[in-house]
Amino acid sequence: MKKEDSVLERQRLHWENMFSGDPEMFGEAPSDSARKAADVFGKEKMTRILELGGGQGRDTIFFAKNGFQVWVLDYSQNGVEAIGGKAEALGLSDKVTVKCYDVRKPLPFGDESFDGCYSHMLFCMALTSPELEFLSGEIRRVLRPRGLNIYSVRHTEDAHYGKGIYRGEDMYEVDGFIVHFFSREMVSRLAKGYEIVSVDKFEEGELPRKLFRIVLRKI
Repeated sequence: MKKEDSVLERQRLHWENMFSGDPEMFGEAPSDSARKAADVFGKEKMTRILELGGGQGRDTIFFAKNGFQVWVLDYSQNGVEAIGGKAEALGLSDKVTVKCYDVRKPLPFGDESFDGCYSHMLFCMALTSPELEFLSGEIRRVLRPRGLNIYSVRHTEDAHYGKGIYRGEDMYEVDGFIVHFFSREMVSRLAKGYEIVSVDKFEEGELPRKLFRIVLRKI
C-alpha cells in the first residue's frame, strides 16, 4: 500500500468512528453550500445530481426533498447506512441512491449520466493533487454537456492552514482530520476541461472555517 493510500485508509476509519459515535455530527440542517447549489441547479432545470462525500446525509436529504434525484457516494459505511436510513424513514428512497465508494477509483457510472455534481468539502479530504485531478476528470466524464460541478473547499487563508502535522502538498492534520487546503492556483489546476463560472469566498462554523465555493461548467 502506498503512503497516501494508508493515510486515506486511516482517515476512513477515523470518520467511521466519528460517525458511529455521533449520528448527527453535522446536524440535520442542510449546509449553506447545498442551498446555494440547489438554487443554481434549479435555475438550470437540472434534476439528476451526483453527490460526492455525502457524510450523514444532511445535504442529500435536502436535495431529495426539493425534487432532485440524487446518487450519493461516500467512503464511510456508517455514513452510507445513515443516509439510506434517513431516506427510507422520510419516504425518499425513490429519490436517493447511495453507495459506499472510494472516489480515487473510476466513478461507477457511464459517460454523461448526470446534470450536475455537488460536493461539500470532499475535495479537501486526504487526497493528493494527482488524485484530485483524476477525480475532476471523472466528474467531467459523467457530466452531460454543459453540466455543472459545484464544490466547496477550505482554502489557504483558513486559520488551520499550516497548523498541525504536515502531510505533504498543502495537507495538514489537525485533531485527527487531514485537510487539503486549496489555493486559487489549485482551483485553476482542477478546472481543465471546464469553464470557471465563479469562485466565491465564504465562512462556516465556529472557527470560522474559510472556504471557496466553486462552480465549474463542462466544456
